[in-house]
Amino acid sequence: MTIFILRKLRSFAVSEKAKILSRFFKTGKGEYGEGDKFLGVVMPDIHKLAKRYFQEISLEGLKHNIKSEFHEERMFALLSLVYKYELAVKKGDFKQAKNVFKFYLKNKKFINNWDLVDVTAPKIVGHFIYHNKKEFKILEKLASSKKLWDRRIAIISLFYFIRHKDCKKALVLYKRLLNDDRDLIHKAIGWMLREIGKNCGEEVLEDFLNKYKGKMARITLRYAIEKFSKDKRMRYL
Repeated sequence: MTIFILRKLRSFAVSEKAKILSRFFKTGKGEYGEGDKFLGVVMPDIHKLAKRYFQEISLEGLKHNIKSEFHEERMFALLSLVYKYELAVKKGDFKQAKNVFKFYLKNKKFINNWDLVDVTAPKIVGHFIYHNKKEFKILEKLASSKKLWDRRIAIISLFYFIRHKDCKKALVLYKRLLNDDRDLIHKAIGWMLREIGKNCGEEVLEDFLNKYKGKMARITLRYAIEKFSKDKRMRYL
């Protein structure tokens, strides 16, 4: 990131907001976001800057920023990657799209909170693998990782598949993760199961729930059935 853009981003910082964000994203000792630091910049401002300047920054130029100790600077870098990827796809520049995809995965250790994953993984990883099905093994490898955020990337990337009514692979992968020991994985799967019901039909979701509800965390089930009728929710609970 150029000094100019860095200064622009930091000009939006609000110290009181930084304190709120630090608490919200669980940055305390032993919490999932332990050690993360916030400037206090809200998402609309980060989006605005990324959309305005993403073409002026090369992938090489984003290397430093994606490694930043500040959450919002990493988010800026990731949103810039999303915009770069989408522009490359629009132009038919699939070499550049693949470069962005590879850059994203190469730097995934810095994609280390749920919002960083959720806002970007479907648009880059999900899109790329959906259109390059032979690369699905990448998601399987991420799902088997010991790292929380790798597993979350695998789960949320499949949102792109689900939105295109391609739910079979997602269900197979989610089945493997039902016994995960992390709450953020339980919630992510529950959210994606709910989206499967929305995009692929409640009967598809119900078939999965009827087979595996006894193996999933309570929070996963609650998220999954959120859009069911009250009577149907009560039956599952």
